[in-house]
Amino acid sequence: MSFALGQLVPVFGGPAFGIVFGMVLSLVTRAQPIMRPGARIASHQLLQLSVVVLGFQLSLHDVVRTGVGSLPVMLGTLGLALLGAQLFGKLLRVNGDLRTLIGVGTGVCGASAIGAVTRVIGAAETEVAYSLSTIFAFNVLAVLLYPLLGHAMGMSQHTFGLWGGTAINDTSSVVAATATYGAAASSYGVIVKLTRALTIVPICAWLAVREARRSRTCPDPLGAQMPRWWQLVPWFIGYFLLATVANTVGLVPAGWHHDLSRIATFLITVALVGVGLSARFGEMRRSGLRPLALGGALWLTVGGSSLALQAIFHS
Repeated sequence: MSFALGQLVPVFGGPAFGIVFGMVLSLVTRAQPIMRPGARIASHQLLQLSVVVLGFQLSLHDVVRTGVGSLPVMLGTLGLALLGAQLFGKLLRVNGDLRTLIGVGTGVCGASAIGAVTRVIGAAETEVAYSLSTIFAFNVLAVLLYPLLGHAMGMSQHTFGLWGGTAINDTSSVVAATATYGAAASSYGVIVKLTRALTIVPICAWLAVREARRSRTCPDPLGAQMPRWWQLVPWFIGYFLLATVANTVGLVPAGWHHDLSRIATFLITVALVGVGLSARFGEMRRSGLRPLALGGALWLTVGGSSLALQAIFHS
């Protein structure tokens, strides 16, 4: 149904309808336990599969060029997100671990980054829940508002893809928002987002050293606290690159690209229904206003700075 509605109202898009439908269903059914395994498969495996399908429409040259070209904007927004988390967090009296989790969730890759950093700094379960609910709230806003704002500002596919890829928190929301805007924006945004996700490795290394220095109890901080780098990199990035190689060497007929694009959009829409079903409204209420205020400040900072940096670097 969400996919069909997206075809009727393309400016809103199937993924946006999907996440709203999933959230409404979660409220109505109170997220029955029997639905959770399916929602998890949809919001994780199907989303990752949709990214791999998108890879079959890209060339390896485009991936490398886009990834490298996005670095000034991507690193600039990442730095502002991490710095802003500390500054705004102190002003709002949000505790250290929670502001770190919200900062990396906003600056890197949402829930995946929060999960990786939690293993390094040993954050409490309540802090993880609060940071995830905060990131989720602004992911929903991004899916619903970014395409509308992009059209209102007359953004090109390239500009919107870079904006979405650097400014939207979670991979699912980047894929959903950029796919709604257009195929070219989706391709560009996904490459930028996956490049951005790789920064979690040096960030976790830095946090592990910082935690070890604070405790002074770990003779080998990286070996004891830092997960192996390959455990931090999402596995589907490798399959995405293999898909681009297959398309680059001509294993994917050009006539398949249109159908692959529709398949990817359908998978994204189903994945966003799963994301909506995974909403935990109770945790969002319990988190209070301060984490949400911090998340909102960072969301606005990263979104605005992404556009400013694009103008500065003519990206």
